[in-house]
Amino acid sequence: MSKCHFAAALALVLAACAAPPPKPAAPAAPALPPPSSKYYSDDGPPLAVPGNLDAIPDAVPRLEPLHRFANRPYTVLGREYVPATSLRPYRERGTASWYGRKFHGQKTSIGEVYDMFAMTAAHPTLPLPSYARVTSAANGRSVIVRVNDRGPFLHGRVIDLSYAAAHRLGIAQRGSGEVEVEAIVPGDVAPGPPLPALAAATPVPEAPVVAEAGGAGGFVVQLGAFANYANAQAFLAHVQNQTASAAVEPRVRQSGGLWRVVVGPYAAREEAAQVAARIAGAFGLAATVRPQ
Repeated sequence: MSKCHFAAALALVLAACAAPPPKPAAPAAPALPPPSSKYYSDDGPPLAVPGNLDAIPDAVPRLEPLHRFANRPYTVLGREYVPATSLRPYRERGTASWYGRKFHGQKTSIGEVYDMFAMTAAHPTLPLPSYARVTSAANGRSVIVRVNDRGPFLHGRVIDLSYAAAHRLGIAQRGSGEVEVEAIVPGDVAPGPPLPALAAATPVPEAPVVAEAGGAGGFVVQLGAFANYANAQAFLAHVQNQTASAAVEPRVRQSGGLWRVVVGPYAAREEAAQVAARIAGAFGLAATVRPQ
């Protein structure tokens, strides 16, 4: 090797030694976990959970005056809701959810401050305020809550529980769970009998929207007829949920040796027939016009 090449090579080695080592590549940012589907996207559990959640007592039913404004018909997301305006028997099965820190400290539909650690709930149509027993289908646990708010309005859920109530039922971590909701009239808080399966009900078949000759008492729209009172009550609870938005109030009456779930009465047969057609078209329920 010539002196020139040796000098050039030595210069390159010395330059390489003097140069700072290359910086390591910055690690890639960790991927964020997907948002949880357990809760609403902007809500969630409390940042600090009290240690006495299991000791929080059930709400104690008492007779309260119904709120002056919170029980009027209203519309949310294009759907009309018609709340009950009196305390009455009510049972419903479906999915319960809960609402947490986003709403904690805010006003409920009747102007009270929402406390996620109290035994309360929101319901679309139960009268405000009122009381309900909520029972988990998964483990049989029950809580009694005071219903003081409106909701839920998404995903077909039937009731929104406080965090404390959801914790007691064992659905706080899952975000939702199958429950049975039973309205409580103050003074009667003993557990009611299990809700009969609707499939076990044996309605007397009748042709839909059939008008019969009228009587002196006007006409009713019959939605079902049952030989068994318990089955009639179970069917009543089912159709009350479906027809709440139609501004009609089904009830059970005994006639001709059967327990009948009816709407009305109406003075004219034509008026009853219009209601029957509206119910049949909107909800797919068989509707029969018969004398009162």
